[in-house]
Amino acid sequence: MIRILALLAGLLALSALPAAAQNPVEITADNFTINEESQEGVFTGNVVVIHPSVTVRAPKVVITYGEGGTSDIESFEATGNVHLETPEQDATGERAVFDPAARTLHLTGNVVVTNPSGTVRGPELLVNLDTGVSTFTGSQSGRVTGTFTTE
Repeated sequence: MIRILALLAGLLALSALPAAAQNPVEITADNFTINEESQEGVFTGNVVVIHPSVTVRAPKVVITYGEGGTSDIESFEATGNVHLETPEQDATGERAVFDPAARTLHLTGNVVVTNPSGTVRGPELLVNLDTGVSTFTGSQSGRVTGTFTTE
């Protein structure tokens, strides 16, 4: 069974950056722009977000923060060729949006999730971190397919 939650657990730390001293998040990119008016931090060019439990790679990552400043993360959006990896599995897609308030991750655009037990592909994946339910959805751009290894 594909365990999406393990892959995404690290993204929860992005919603609580004050805890960064305990679980540091390292972000590297070719460029970084912060816009105080729109309350956005934009990382572009070979962006790599490293947390102890997940690594995110993308051409662009936009972090929107609230009134509490840069430690008050409201959303995290990675776009382009997005790659999420943990020691247990990999996921790829064209866009990943993490919403800390709703505790959801929405991965869209040619989504592929792979681990030693199999591979699932589909146009869209929604993960609810509170319920533990991961839902792949088909659309006009394709159906959900899976290949699983059996013993």
